[in-house]
Amino acid sequence: MTERVLVTGAAGRIGGYLRPRLAQPGRTLRLLDVVPVDAGPGEEAVTASVTDLGAVTAACADIDAVVHLGGYAGEEAWDDVLAVNIHGTYVVFEAARRAGVPRVVFASSNHAAGFHPAVDPVPDDLSPRPDTYYGVGKATGEALGSLYHDRYGLDVVCLRIGTCSDAPPDARSLATWLSPDDCGRLVEAALTCPSPGFRTVWGVSANTRRRWALAGAHEIGYRPRDDAEVFAAEVGDRVADTDGFVGGEFCGPGYDAQT
Repeated sequence: MTERVLVTGAAGRIGGYLRPRLAQPGRTLRLLDVVPVDAGPGEEAVTASVTDLGAVTAACADIDAVVHLGGYAGEEAWDDVLAVNIHGTYVVFEAARRAGVPRVVFASSNHAAGFHPAVDPVPDDLSPRPDTYYGVGKATGEALGSLYHDRYGLDVVCLRIGTCSDAPPDARSLATWLSPDDCGRLVEAALTCPSPGFRTVWGVSANTRRRWALAGAHEIGYRPRDDAEVFAAEVGDRVADTDGFVGGEFCGPGYDAQT
């Protein structure tokens, strides 16, 4: 069992999903966020920014693995993405290297490859084709993970997460939904699979309408149990013009850079 896990961005939505789902007897979750976190049993709290190399390196002391969720969760101005999502991810990998942490699980996103057509199946090894500055940040994080594996030997698992929410909000997400419980199963698999090396896998539930391949996730031991189809009647079948892309609405003109 991975006994001591640092979770960055622990105060965010996915961090909130993961805290109870990663909790195990004998495991300590060290929760890092710029927002103070109230630590419960089996938890430790660190208030710091992922952009602070000294603070993150200190937080990595005696840690077995890092789950890196920290950063903006959607499209932002370039300077903000650069400072927090890109530089902050560099800081996490570099801090893990300095502290001797052997594994980093990076919360990437489907938006790292958003402008690819949403063919069936979308392969695990899809090359980066970001749809936004946010997607560029995630693609850069994957590249950093590849570098830190090849140069320094870290095990790095990048999770291209779909629509992680309590329920799918629209017709597209009937295919892309990642339930909170399956999110926990996916991250647990990424934490505990033996010697993953560097790999990128899709983060999606066992949806009837799923297009993204799950072979790579199966290889690390992920077995999703949930299916968005149970929400189909309430979500409806309205399809957007951008649903033919992996990134969905992030590929639409609403995300054009503003001048």
